Amino acid sequence: MFDALKKNNFHWQEVQQQAFDAIKLQLAQAPVLAMPDFSLPFILEADASGHGIGAVLMQNGRPLAYLSKAIGPKAAALSTYDKEALAILEALKKWKHYFLGTSLIIRTDQASLKYINEQRITEGVQHKLLIKLLSYDYKIEYKKGQENKAADALSRMQQLNALTTTVIVPQWITEVAASYSTDPKCHELESHLHIAPQSHPPYTLKGGILRYKDHIVVGAGNTLREQLLVSFHDSALGGHSGERATYQRMKQLFYWPGMKLAVTQFVKACPVCQKNKTEHNMPAGLLQPLPLPEMAWSHITMDFVEGLPKSEGKDVIWVIVDRFTKYAHFIPLSHPFTADQILTQFLEHFYKLHGLPTVIVSDRDRIFTSSTWKEVFEKAGVKLHFSSAYHPQTDGQSERVNQCLENYLRCMTSSKPRKWKALLPHAEWWYNTTFHTSLGMSPYQALHGIKPPLLAELLLPGSLLEGERNKQEAKAALLETIKSHLVKAQARMKYFADQHRQERTLEVGDMVYLKMQPYRHNSLGLHSSLKLHSRYYGPFRVLERIGSVAYKLLLPVTSQIHHVFHVSQLKKHLGSRAVPEQGLPLIDAEGRILSTPLAVLDRRLIPRNNEPVVQWKIHWANLPESAATWEDAAFITKVFPSFTP
Repeated sequence: MFDALKKNNFHWQEVQQQAFDAIKLQLAQAPVLAMPDFSLPFILEADASGHGIGAVLMQNGRPLAYLSKAIGPKAAALSTYDKEALAILEALKKWKHYFLGTSLIIRTDQASLKYINEQRITEGVQHKLLIKLLSYDYKIEYKKGQENKAADALSRMQQLNALTTTVIVPQWITEVAASYSTDPKCHELESHLHIAPQSHPPYTLKGGILRYKDHIVVGAGNTLREQLLVSFHDSALGGHSGERATYQRMKQLFYWPGMKLAVTQFVKACPVCQKNKTEHNMPAGLLQPLPLPEMAWSHITMDFVEGLPKSEGKDVIWVIVDRFTKYAHFIPLSHPFTADQILTQFLEHFYKLHGLPTVIVSDRDRIFTSSTWKEVFEKAGVKLHFSSAYHPQTDGQSERVNQCLENYLRCMTSSKPRKWKALLPHAEWWYNTTFHTSLGMSPYQALHGIKPPLLAELLLPGSLLEGERNKQEAKAALLETIKSHLVKAQARMKYFADQHRQERTLEVGDMVYLKMQPYRHNSLGLHSSLKLHSRYYGPFRVLERIGSVAYKLLLPVTSQIHHVFHVSQLKKHLGSRAVPEQGLPLIDAEGRILSTPLAVLDRRLIPRNNEPVVQWKIHWANLPESAATWEDAAFITKVFPSFTP
């Protein structure tokens, strides 16, 4: 055609004629759509697959229109019969203007559709198709699937999902590139890779950014590395994860020499993690057994078993244990009681039998730390030793006896728990006559020098061996045996206990965090609020080391807690990141975090067991107003009788 249209005369030769004929042929043949002829019948070929439906409208073998449509999950779950019917139905809806007043031939590879007029009609696609067909002069023919290629291809045509993608270039990318100028090694690498891109594998340079094994290299010399550490650890994305998790998250994108060490040091020095995370190491502080006494009843321990049901007016058991013979006395009490009342009980149940001890070991119960109790025993020359705050293991002997006593009463009174007082004398005899591994004998034998009499022996004359009981040599030998057993028991206990402990030493002047125990009561709402409280408070300065495993801290002047703590309750502050000053929360007499009601913010009435229950919305001390909880008014009145709503 170009040659025929030159400036000179028009030349139409054989080549031009062939090209023109080829164009006419292509325009007159498929795949160009033909124009419909309403004097001829229309042929509709339809097919369906698990993903879509397809149809072709034709006349004289020439296509007039195509249909290809995806189907949803509901249609995809239909049977093959219904999906084939759906393909025909959709084609009839789309091309209905072609079929009115003309004849229609429908071809499908579902042979059973030929007999749709003879089948029992049910609801669904079949019913809709039959109603639609009533408007047309139609005939349904069967066509094998391998011959119905056009409709089959249209039903399986892949749909392209076009996604709109917006690429946002972070601002820190420019900061990364700028960091290379202050890092000599990165600057040198960048210069070499500009000249020879393959000169320093596995380093590469892409878009002005250094990469190490496809990880972005961050240069030193500015604050970018610290900013990344803060973003990957302190942010909501980082969630104050541990060292390994933070490092694994960062290494997916970034790299610099010594990054793992930097992550480890940063996470260890995080003040938020130090205050709020529980230590998963072995408990700090090796076991330090108390010194062994030289004789019976010179060193005693005591504790209270509380929370018992009322039994003959009693609901508390006072447990007194001799540290040498492990002999114990169980004294029932009624709550509430005062220091004067406890002193009276001490005279009636202990002093008249054993006199005054040399040392009393106890926890920091309000009775034992009261001025009355201290004054009486200090004047009598009795040393009072208290457990360090939050470390009841100091008086582990009483705690163990309490456990034995509770188990005995629980087993013997399971069906009648309010009858425990009647069994208390039996419990004391049972405990004192039971073999103790640490002693190598029972407490009764350790104290009296003979084995406890059995009921059968009491019926036999002379069975108590009075002569042998009075021999001083046998008594002395028994005491030496007891000491030997106790020394071995302490050594064995220390050996096994230290297998699960670690030695931790602090220096005077160190800053440490203090672990405190939450106050526990029956309020589930308050318990949920305290659940997210800090696990540690501080940091506070170490003033003095007391013994091997206890330290004296510089606490706020307003604190009501004893300032000496076992090392297991302390965690050394790491790093130099700024930490806001923080005091201690309110505490009770035992040093536990105390949340008392401050005010009633709202009131409501709710049904419970078909009875109306009054509830108050309580604003708690040590908690923000947003942490207020709904509590039963009766519960608040019972637990906090001095609170005025």
